[in-house]
Amino acid sequence: MSSIVVVGANWGDEGKGRIVDYLADQASASIRFQGGNNAGHTVVNEFGTFKLHQLPSGVFNPDCIAVLGPGMVISPAPLTEELAEVKAAGVNVNMRISDRATLCLPLHAIEDTLEEERLGDGAYGSTRQGIAPAYGDRVMKKGILVGWLKQPEVLRERIQFMMDWKLPQLKALYPSFEFEQTAEEMTEWLLEVSAPWRDAICNVTLPLKELQAKDQNLLFEAQLGAGRDLVYGEYPWTTSSNVISTYAGIGSGLPALRPERVIAVAKAFSSSVGTGTLITAMEEQDAFRESANEYGAVTGRPRDMGYFDAVATRNGVEIQAATEIALTKVDCLSGMSDLRICVAYDGDHSENPIWPQTAALAPVYEQMEGWSEDITGCRTFESLPVAAQKYVLRIEELMGVPVKMISVGPEREQMINR
Repeated sequence: MSSIVVVGANWGDEGKGRIVDYLADQASASIRFQGGNNAGHTVVNEFGTFKLHQLPSGVFNPDCIAVLGPGMVISPAPLTEELAEVKAAGVNVNMRISDRATLCLPLHAIEDTLEEERLGDGAYGSTRQGIAPAYGDRVMKKGILVGWLKQPEVLRERIQFMMDWKLPQLKALYPSFEFEQTAEEMTEWLLEVSAPWRDAICNVTLPLKELQAKDQNLLFEAQLGAGRDLVYGEYPWTTSSNVISTYAGIGSGLPALRPERVIAVAKAFSSSVGTGTLITAMEEQDAFRESANEYGAVTGRPRDMGYFDAVATRNGVEIQAATEIALTKVDCLSGMSDLRICVAYDGDHSENPIWPQTAALAPVYEQMEGWSEDITGCRTFESLPVAAQKYVLRIEELMGVPVKMISVGPEREQMINR
């Protein structure tokens, strides 16, 4: 039995969905353990191209249970739409949804949007899906648990309790706020929109422990990356949950989990969407962004593009307690004449850059030899151009952890295993 946790080493958008989809053939369960509809994991396989937001990326294996863990906040209508999309492609979804997960309601999305608008230039760069308010309600013990969808009277009661507390605050802080839906109407809507998947709600710990007892493979998937972790990321420009590997057990329903493998996914270059500072940002980004198709999977926002940041990535690899690295989108570097790796920071607080967005830091670069060959057809490390091999090996040396997977394209088979 093997428990594999796939996490991000950077700021998200590293290609975790692509790695999970590749590994899912050997898994009996694919589990999302945190986050919600703000994820955008792009998967390309024989069924088509999908941008998954709440479903785990292993959903395309019919023998694999797709688990939405208790650490998630679940947006009910988008989940129904996402399920319909994958089912229309001929995918048979075998799903379990934690009764301890929290619902992310349209009211939360309204609250999220109003706050971003209030903050103006100081906004956090939220996807405005309501993730932060939903997690905030959970912490304040006003959240709506998914399990209550099976108890309509409790559901209506808890919604009223939440609305009595939340609506006056929203009206006071945002004078333009209006919300006419009653607790009864919200309850009816939730029961209607959750009907396609309500039977999947359960205590997910039980089926997962059964699979563990049978020595089956379990695959755990995070969204975003170490730089966006609520505790260890670039606060306050973070997400509102813990995206690190040590949360996988808690967020999945197996608190005593001890994974055998932790795969930190990192891009062969840097990219970031949302607010924060990308220290290795390129002066000219547009052409590279276009060729690498670097746009947010949820919002469509253009990502900031930069050279590979070994300082931030090494920090992410260590935070994630990674046993190995999956390096993605190496193929996008073909033809790049100016290829660099940031090996250090220079400037105030460079010895402990917890708050790089508040310090005047400058990257210290190491120039690397580029290559012009198309490497999308390479399937062994030795078949890569020598310059590409040296690039990967230098990253491996700087990380102190082996690079065991190298992605050379979006298709499932475009992978080099070392």
